[in-house]
Amino acid sequence: MSLSRAPRRRRSTSGRALLLTAVTLASALTLSACGDSGGGSKPSGSAGGNYVTGPSGISTVAKGDRAEAPLLDGQTVDGKTLDVTTLKGKVVVLNVWGSWCPPCRAEAPYFAKVSKAMSESGKDVAFVGLNTRDNSKQNAASFEETYGITYPSLYDPDGKLMLRFPKGTLNPQSIPSTIVLDKEGRIAARTLVAVNEEQLRSMIDPLLAEK
Repeated sequence: MSLSRAPRRRRSTSGRALLLTAVTLASALTLSACGDSGGGSKPSGSAGGNYVTGPSGISTVAKGDRAEAPLLDGQTVDGKTLDVTTLKGKVVVLNVWGSWCPPCRAEAPYFAKVSKAMSESGKDVAFVGLNTRDNSKQNAASFEETYGITYPSLYDPDGKLMLRFPKGTLNPQSIPSTIVLDKEGRIAARTLVAVNEEQLRSMIDPLLAEK
């Protein structure tokens, strides 16, 4: 009797392991598709560890440790072309978003409000969206119209622009992600969760004050 039971126990253990693996993979894919990636924990593989993550989930890099942002260029949602390197001299706010993403919809009004306020006050700040995984520009354009987004968004349906960020930098790892570049075009701050107005300004204002 005991000999006949042993194989069954081994098969059951193996089956449970396979099930746990499948559940883990499914959960990981869900997080990477849309949403946050861990509520303020320190992400892996970013800036060589030379960064600090605050309780709100915003990571910042000291001025002397910042990495150069990659080339981000291409066609925008409205059919024009844009090269982010032409914005050097300004603080650049890069927001990765998709019209299908609930957290992106939640933070969109704050991006619209802050970008408008910065523009009207003449601050040296430029906002650029990275629209990803939208299967048509029409969906992305409707999103921008609905939430009053007036700054340009590069159309990146396959997420190729996100992959240009090299390992060892504060790279976008989820949707939404927000990355802020300093006036020299270097990666200074990042968050992998949806932000509100206060959090967004807390990423921008210190960089505007830098000399």
